[in-house]
Amino acid sequence: MEGLELSKSLVDQAYDVILGALCDGTFKAGERLTQEDIAARLNVSRQPVTHALVVLKAQGFLAPSGRRGLTVTPVKPSFLKDLYQLRSAVEPLAVSLALPNISKSAIAEGRTLIKHGREMVRKGESKAILQADMDFHSFIYELSGNPLISATMRLHWHHLRRAMGQVLRSSSAHLIVWNEHARILEAMIDRNETAAPELMRRHLLDAYERLNKSNELAS
Repeated sequence: MEGLELSKSLVDQAYDVILGALCDGTFKAGERLTQEDIAARLNVSRQPVTHALVVLKAQGFLAPSGRRGLTVTPVKPSFLKDLYQLRSAVEPLAVSLALPNISKSAIAEGRTLIKHGREMVRKGESKAILQADMDFHSFIYELSGNPLISATMRLHWHHLRRAMGQVLRSSSAHLIVWNEHARILEAMIDRNETAAPELMRRHLLDAYERLNKSNELAS
């Protein structure tokens, strides 16, 4: 059993490291990867890497390429469109479900997240800005009380991390995002059943437009 535990731990670690490299652009769209190369870079045997790559392929991050090779898949515009359609339905629902759960501690946590996000924007730390964005939305998922919302959105955020590289280079976009987050939170604090979910829906539609425009400019 100890061997199985260790093997599972190594698979998880390999998965996390490879996923991180895919999301932060270390492994770029179209790049060919092999088990041998990744195992050597991670200084582990091929077995945990093989298992991690199988999962990442099933999740759409990688595609087969020749014999025993894999290619990093691009984030397709059609996928982003589908994802934001999903978000614009699920996240306003999360906001609505969260309204009865707005406690003093939740208000304090939400405002702390907003403050932290704005501070990361001021410092210009791209990875931290994206993490703060994820943390704010995850805060609302958790506050909704529906565990399926968190489970549904968690994997999709990794695909978003890959697509948001261009947006993260625009400080003006960051400021807009955090102003929108702040308005959503204050509407939730006011328990405004109409404005709060609508602000979230509008935020996501605008985010999709910003992402689309940014990727068009980069292409």
